[in-house]
Amino acid sequence: MNDKKALTRERILQAASSALIARGPVEPSVNDVMGAAGLTVGGFYAHFDSKDALMLEAFKALLTRRRQALEDLGTELPGQERRALLAAFYLSRKHRDVEIQACPIPSTVGELSRLPEPFREALAEHIELMTAQLSASPEEADIALADLALMLGGLALARALGPSDLSDRVLRAAKRAVR
Repeated sequence: MNDKKALTRERILQAASSALIARGPVEPSVNDVMGAAGLTVGGFYAHFDSKDALMLEAFKALLTRRRQALEDLGTELPGQERRALLAAFYLSRKHRDVEIQACPIPSTVGELSRLPEPFREALAEHIELMTAQLSASPEEADIALADLALMLGGLALARALGPSDLSDRVLRAAKRAVR
């Protein structure tokens, strides 16, 4: 792939990532994504076979970035302290309200049953890898999985409530419940 084509593809992926975070993988149209990338729809199929292929690639890239960010977050800490540190960031007002570089799972999880199987496979792989990153031992894996579910659900609920006192309470309560 030549440099110009690679840069254009990256612009499309960035626009798709932003749309996925804001509106999930189903709602944004190819026209929406291409317009956000400053391109016309006519060039889309030179880069992707379908909207699902684009959104899946964007979803996987976003999940990979999330795991890479966690790798930089206190790798020397025991599992419990790592989870608490992650919860302090993940369950924050700043993360709830951010529109770019946010976790795509809260906007995506409710739509996964209507999407092709590779979306669920990507999420399952991500959850397994995150659980391993948040566990100091195999015995701790179920606790890490429960904490991860709590964080994802807490953020999804807080985002659904929008910036409000109740949303802030959800974030605080979920943060305190992380073990």
